[in-house]
Amino acid sequence: MKSIQSLISSDKKSKVNIEKGELISLKKDEKEYIHQKGNKGWRNADDEMFPVIGPTSKNNFRVHTKNGDAILDQHGLLRELEYSLISSDENSAKFIKKYKNNTLINNSKFPKKSTEQNLSWPFDFTFEKNFTLENDVLNIEFIINSDKGMPFMLGYHPAFLLSNTGKETLISNGTEVTLADVYKAGANACPILNSDKIILKNIDKNDLEITTKNFNNFMLWTEVDNMLCIEPITQYTSYTDQKFSEENMRLSEGKNTFSVTIKVL
Repeated sequence: MKSIQSLISSDKKSKVNIEKGELISLKKDEKEYIHQKGNKGWRNADDEMFPVIGPTSKNNFRVHTKNGDAILDQHGLLRELEYSLISSDENSAKFIKKYKNNTLINNSKFPKKSTEQNLSWPFDFTFEKNFTLENDVLNIEFIINSDKGMPFMLGYHPAFLLSNTGKETLISNGTEVTLADVYKAGANACPILNSDKIILKNIDKNDLEITTKNFNNFMLWTEVDNMLCIEPITQYTSYTDQKFSEENMRLSEGKNTFSVTIKVL
């Protein structure tokens, strides 16, 4: 597939660029809302966390399931797979990743950040990521197909471009969160639980409203003033002693659908 798919809204005011399934640009009236790769903060623009969220090192990189123990690093193994393009047109693009159970996947964190050279998961799955741009609204849909009863967690990990002033704030469930609050949480990320909507109050451009379906939680992470990761998640694991086993995960219905809508206000 060509390296970048470009979407444009029907009113021609919004534009999205997607590189091999990764959202690398969202512009409205020529103003950028997505963290740019290569800038300080994080090496990516967006990513997914699946089938687990959080560091698995405390579990010796093992996740217990009824099909046997999986070997998974932080945030799972989905990000080690490549997307294939299903289809695209002027305002939409669909991508898919496929995994065959127990296939060994090279771990990019090895050997500098992990002791595990290969990762594996004892279930088949397909993972679709579908983008649709409608004027000032970008909808991202995730569709997971697997055996019924497969345990999983899911997180979406987009990074948003900030003004580099440190003055942005967020509103969710009537509560304000500052960048200072996010810094304080550190590597654990700042949890926003039991919420399906959050508003990023920008300093140098329009605000963003992020709404979700079936995630039910967010976590916030950054170490710099110029970007912020606002991450819809199915579960928050950082402040718990939760064991990585299917007893603490969602169980697949066979087909599971999630969505994230990013609206420029």
